[in-house]
Amino acid sequence: MRCDLHTHSLWSGAADVAVVGRFARESYSEPLAVYAAARRRGMDLVTLTDHDTIEGNLALAHLPDVFWSEEVTCTLPSGSIVHLGVFDITEWEHREIARLRSDGEALFALLAERRIPTALNHMLSPITGPRSTGDYAYALDRVGLVESQNGNMPSAVNVLAGRAAERLGLATVGGSDAHTVATVARAYTEVPGARSREEFLAALREGATLPRGSAGSYAQLVADIARVTAGAYRDVFGQALRGKGAWLPVLSVALTVPLTPLIPLFALVAHAQATVAAHRDARRLEQWPGAISPTARRPSASSLALEEAAQ
Repeated sequence: MRCDLHTHSLWSGAADVAVVGRFARESYSEPLAVYAAARRRGMDLVTLTDHDTIEGNLALAHLPDVFWSEEVTCTLPSGSIVHLGVFDITEWEHREIARLRSDGEALFALLAERRIPTALNHMLSPITGPRSTGDYAYALDRVGLVESQNGNMPSAVNVLAGRAAERLGLATVGGSDAHTVATVARAYTEVPGARSREEFLAALREGATLPRGSAGSYAQLVADIARVTAGAYRDVFGQALRGKGAWLPVLSVALTVPLTPLIPLFALVAHAQATVAAHRDARRLEQWPGAISPTARRPSASSLALEEAAQ
């Protein structure tokens, strides 16, 4: 069975970019459109991982092949930020996660107590800001899964994350990190032999998962930024024309219009920064023995699942 374990909808909130976040969303995808695209592209199960909310999943709650998840913005004890994919949660668990996400120690304790499958998403990406090697060690010691196939990240980011997970004996998963419908299911997670939603989720808890699909490319990043920008323009100007929008967002959008030809340049810089940061942090992680937990040196469940699938 297959499921894209990293998808976003319009419920992911404001874009985490200076100035732009004042009027643009992370995504303009309707939850049902994400669902339809995932099913059409071969996903057996569907989940949304919007930032710190399950509202998008609530729109899909009536569908039998859906489970609830979210991408949690977690503050580590050092103050650094990581994104965690937490899967198959209840409404009560979401509320507790929201209450504790600014306290990494308490949040990880809750996730462990409730046996909630947890992945460290795009671990070597600079998206959430700088992290020390100790931050990586802290997070990797407390998650059971590492996202090693992200459909929006450069190939090097994924490969290096996969190597780190393998060294630590951690299972790996995949997800598109789709902020537009066009990239849904570009990457996904497969569970060999699973025949039901329950079997898939049980395997996810045990780490018997295989990351599949494609990494992000420069061309895809340019196209995605253009699509989200177009969505922002439609949203802001559309509200203004209907008499529902304020003048400040319209002015902000108008000021960015001349910059749209520079989207390829912005994408090139972002793509290069992600690759350079991944190599730097992976090298630091390899060179620091304290980053590797003695208890984590075991064959990963992903490796075992791959061997079984090959047989």
